[in-house]
This record gives sequence, C-alpha cells and structure tokens, in this order.
Amino acid sequence: MKRIIGILFAIIVLVSCNSQKVYSDFDISYSKNGGSSPIYENLLIKANNVHYSFEGQGKKIKKDFKISNEDLKKLDNILSQNNFRKIQEDRKKLYDNVTTSINVKKGPNEGNKTDASLVMPNYKTNWDNILNAFQEIINNNVKKQ
Repeated sequence: MKRIIGILFAIIVLVSCNSQKVYSDFDISYSKNGGSSPIYENLLIKANNVHYSFEGQGKKIKKDFKISNEDLKKLDNILSQNNFRKIQEDRKKLYDNVTTSINVKKGPNEGNKTDASLVMPNYKTNWDNILNAFQEIINNNVKKQ
C-alpha cells in the first residue's frame, strides 16, 4: 500500500512539474497582468509554436497555435526598429496598474522590459509600437469571445 501511494505521489509531482514547462521554455514572452479588476494575459513563443492564455473579466481562454516565419521576422524587425533594448523604464511607483512585460531570450533584441513604472516619455511611442505588434498577433490568431 505504501508503495502504491509513493508511486501515485511521484506521478502527481511529475505531472505538475511538466504542466508549468510551457511558462518557462520560450524565446519571446508577452505578459500583461494586474489592475483593480485583475487580468492575466500571456503570449509565449518558442520557435513557431505559440501558447496564449487569458484570464479575467469573466473569461478564461487558452489556445496553442503556430506563427509563420514571416510574422516572427516582422516581430523581430519591429523590436529592432523601435530600439527594444534601449527603452528606458521610469522608476516611479504605480499601484493597481495593468502592467505589460516583454522578455526576449534569443536574438539581437535579447532583453527584458516592463512598463510597471511606465516608460520614459521619449520611449513611449517605441513601446506602444512594440505592444501593438504583439496585440496584432493575438488579434489575428485568437478569437476572443
């Protein structure tokens, strides 16, 4: 009996560890969360595979899809053209704000940026252009209900 319980426990641990892998194994991530009525939105890209999840406003969406090489190249170009690596974050404290974070683990735009404390005014247009590129991927591939 102890052996069966031990085996079941091991299986549960392995399954729970594997379910979180999608959230740590990515090349590019876009995450939007927080607010007074919290939302949680994630877009994770690994090669041409994309995992999208949204939770909030009474909705719960999870979708996996493929992204074309052209769309990946377009996203990379937008990151480069808008100087993703040079965007400066402001240091002011904000509370109950919806925060967007972008993490690029691969390529010439490797870096991590967030607007948790907003971005410096002279980089606001660049940041908005990058956010719009991610939003376009979401809008083109995920049908919100």
